[in-house]
Amino acid sequence: MAQIADIIKYEGDNSTFIWKHPNEDFNSLTQLIVHESQEAIFFMNGQALDLFGPGRYTLETQNIPKLGKALNRTTGGDTPFHCEVYFINKTEQMNIKWGTDSKVQYIEPTYGFPISIGASGEMSLRAEDSRKLLLKLVGTENFLGQQKLTSFFRAFLMTRVKTYIAQAMKSNAINIFELDENLTIFSDSIHKQLVPDFADYGVSLERFFVTNIVKPDGDRQYEKFKELHFRQYADIAEAKLRQQTDLIYAQTEAQKVVIDSQAQATKRAQEGYTYAQERGFDVATEVARNEAVGQFTNMGVGFGTMAGVGGAVGGMVGGMMSDAMDSAVTPAPTQPQAQKTDDMAAFKTKIEKLTMMKEAGLISDDEFNAMKAKLISEIM
Repeated sequence: MAQIADIIKYEGDNSTFIWKHPNEDFNSLTQLIVHESQEAIFFMNGQALDLFGPGRYTLETQNIPKLGKALNRTTGGDTPFHCEVYFINKTEQMNIKWGTDSKVQYIEPTYGFPISIGASGEMSLRAEDSRKLLLKLVGTENFLGQQKLTSFFRAFLMTRVKTYIAQAMKSNAINIFELDENLTIFSDSIHKQLVPDFADYGVSLERFFVTNIVKPDGDRQYEKFKELHFRQYADIAEAKLRQQTDLIYAQTEAQKVVIDSQAQATKRAQEGYTYAQERGFDVATEVARNEAVGQFTNMGVGFGTMAGVGGAVGGMVGGMMSDAMDSAVTPAPTQPQAQKTDDMAAFKTKIEKLTMMKEAGLISDDEFNAMKAKLISEIM
């Protein structure tokens, strides 16, 4: 039994943008099935008549079984009512590779030296305007895939990308040695400028990524500036590290002083004296070592300090001062009595020293009077 109607549906893969169904000149009442994320364009007698979205449709083609065969005899067996269907895949197709076919020449914005670089990456495309894409790029061909679509765009893509690379790096002052951290800015800038070019052909440039910048590694001038750039940041990092190390060392030394001071304070508290008393003891010790015990002007600086020394240290200082006073007020046993009586100047000096000791608080009034009386009795 002769077939009266056909069923036309998409039979391509997901990497295809436009696919023409092999059945042509089908009869009226043929069923057209369009899946989700697809569109179909029905051509009749060379004209794009209808655009169909997802669903099932019945096509009117003026090709009627049996009657059509009779009409075909007048045209040598070909139907005078030519019809065909193109399917357009509307899904976003990713991982489409692109790359510059030659190096991009430009002046590096930071260091101002000429440089050549290449670029490559990926993009994702989607058929936006089915009729425009079909009529402008496909024409009467049966198939349009990723590779073929990219080849259509390659000439102006390379021209645009090379120009955009130089402009984007210059306008954003992107350092050649900092490209990797600016790839997002770089990609977005080029993407915005390329969108209108693809839209003119009914294609939506959904995403555009620059994933790799090919630098002129090995070039003498490039390597020179690369070393200078590295040293710039290396020297700063080294200086910061040294500063941090010095700060840690200073903090450690300061902490040692604090710990030592706390230990000394604990020791004094346990032994029953203060820092001021300890310093008074040091001064008193130094005075006691002075062979010229009679030169009380050398001891004046220590009188106030020694007066505050108490406890065991005070007793020690008192003993040392007592010995010093004994040597000051006790006459030499070998001195003749007649000579001591005549040496009034020496007597006056001793009285002055006793007075200084009393005023300094080293002896009491009673002790002063007793020593003074003893001196008087010795010269009488």
